[in-house]
Amino acid sequence: MIFGSHIRLRAIEKRDLPDFIRWINDPQVRENLKHYHPISMGQEENWYADVLNRPADTHPLSIEIEQDGDWVLIGNVGFMRINHHDRSAEIGIMIGEKQYWNKGHGTQAMRLMLDHGFKDHNFHRIYLHVYASNPRAIRCYEKAGYQIEGRLRQARYLSGTYQDVVVMGILKHEWQQLVKNGENE
Repeated sequence: MIFGSHIRLRAIEKRDLPDFIRWINDPQVRENLKHYHPISMGQEENWYADVLNRPADTHPLSIEIEQDGDWVLIGNVGFMRINHHDRSAEIGIMIGEKQYWNKGHGTQAMRLMLDHGFKDHNFHRIYLHVYASNPRAIRCYEKAGYQIEGRLRQARYLSGTYQDVVVMGILKHEWQQLVKNGENE
């Protein structure tokens, strides 16, 4: 497990799948994900089985926060498209429990993953894609240290309109500078 202040990242478990499905099937959550359609338990179980057959460093982690002495599942986060030669990885996050939006949990989870990625995986670069229509997420990533690297113009089609996709990234030395300056807490 990876621990932060009142937050932890742990291996996903089969018992997490009903929450994952509920989140992905919520149109308000799904509008900021790459999922376009609701999913079934069977699809989620197939995804989970596939995850278990991949290398451990590509397994997503469940995000839990401590609340009144208990751990509450609120989302998941993980590295994908890991390129060992270039020492880079894409990261994705979902805070599915909407009552925990705008409370800093996503930023805290991203900071924990940056620390994990740069220290434990020795990545040089961690990047992500975010929809321009999601300013809350963009601000979260900026607070974690990511910089806007570019924009994929009209790369997403949703509800009859095209939207830009923003590419954000952070390099290891930039993260180390944030840690040194105490700006990563």
